[in-house]
Amino acid sequence: MPNQNPEQLARDKIDAELIQCGWVIQNKNQINLKAAVGVAVREYQTDIGPADYALFVDTNPVGIIEAKRAEEAVRLTVHEDQSEGYAAAKLKYLNNKKLPFVYESTGDVTRFTDYRDIKPRSRPLFTFHRPETFLEWTKQDKSLRTRLQDIPALPETGLRDCQITAINNLEQSFKDARPKALIQMATGSGKSFTAITFIYRLLKYAKAKRILFLVDTKNLGEQAEQEFMAYVPNDDNRKFTELYWPQDHFYQPPYK
Repeated sequence: MPNQNPEQLARDKIDAELIQCGWVIQNKNQINLKAAVGVAVREYQTDIGPADYALFVDTNPVGIIEAKRAEEAVRLTVHEDQSEGYAAAKLKYLNNKKLPFVYESTGDVTRFTDYRDIKPRSRPLFTFHRPETFLEWTKQDKSLRTRLQDIPALPETGLRDCQITAINNLEQSFKDARPKALIQMATGSGKSFTAITFIYRLLKYAKAKRILFLVDTKNLGEQAEQEFMAYVPNDDNRKFTELYWPQDHFYQPPYK
């Protein structure tokens, strides 16, 4: 639309993204929280002022979006205290607790914080979560980052020293909220077995939902598939593929 100010332009982009992600957008004077699983209400009144967007899933408030003009993209983290304040505020007509899911967004750049984490911190996202994702998360007692803290000590039976070091260091990195890590192991040291071991532990103890195991050749992919199919954890007598998915769920893209 012509003659829009920067804030309005940002909200137009946010509206479009929310709609693509399955949200229904409503104005504060025309609220029907039963219209869809996920409803985003513009300018919802709180006891500290109107929040740019209040997010409702299955009629329950779950989050806040703080909209900012495009120029603020390089300093969105500066506005986290403001958006957290809205999340902690009381929504009009409701006696809500602090809302767990908080965004700061220009429509082009978006950051997200899950306040269920032990040490909440924002991270950049490509777009907003779907309402169904939040619905699933609200049924869980803990967030993924919190569940990572529950991973128990590694049973060392059957593992080489280098494998023990790699797995322990990786899991400590996750527990310290450092999600990027590089493991360097020599050829023949059991890298695939090491990877499958900590994948198994992430699935079992952290309840991870999806893990990408990426290889760059068909041959390596076939080898990895065989190792997953043969892997038996030392705390269960069933194979990996019996515990988490049948072997035909392995995805192999077409190779030219």
